[in-house]
Amino acid sequence: MRPVLTKDIKIDTYKEYYWLKTELQTFCRENGISASGSKMEIAERIEIYLQTGEIRKPVRNSNIRKNVEAKGDLSLDTVITENHRCSQDVRAFFKSVIPNFHFSTYIQNYFKSNIGKTYRDALAAWHEEEKRKKDPSYKKAIAPQFEYNQFIQDYFSDSRNKGRSRNEAIEAWNEIKRRPGSNKYEPNS
Repeated sequence: MRPVLTKDIKIDTYKEYYWLKTELQTFCRENGISASGSKMEIAERIEIYLQTGEIRKPVRNSNIRKNVEAKGDLSLDTVITENHRCSQDVRAFFKSVIPNFHFSTYIQNYFKSNIGKTYRDALAAWHEEEKRKKDPSYKKAIAPQFEYNQFIQDYFSDSRNKGRSRNEAIEAWNEIKRRPGSNKYEPNS
């Protein structure tokens, strides 16, 4: 049976189970820990607290956001800077060039890792990604914090689950997250 998340939980037990972000945030609030940030950041703060009793503050990079210079008119020659933000202005610009544009995880990561390139390069990368998506063997990369999404994708990738419903996949997920250990889909389970 899945334990309750309290300050008395053993670190190994804590790490063995899947916790919802809301559960982690509740734990933080009850124990004077900041509940802000991503699920992974919160989980790490809790892990440190359980191991050492130390309450770590979240790392804030708000200064970077405040120092972003005014962009002026955006164009395909706009250079991607270190302080680039996927803002409503940037979205509107790309929608004016590509009507069905959206900020996918791929394109957001492209902006972060291609400082010095231009919006023209980002446009080409977006089109390449859209082309890859049309390939039947294409699988979208899922960030590690989205364990549920990864489990569901892997569940439906298993040929033995062909024709199964989403509810059956969710039932399998609920079963595995109640148990200690990995939350990854195992074809032999």
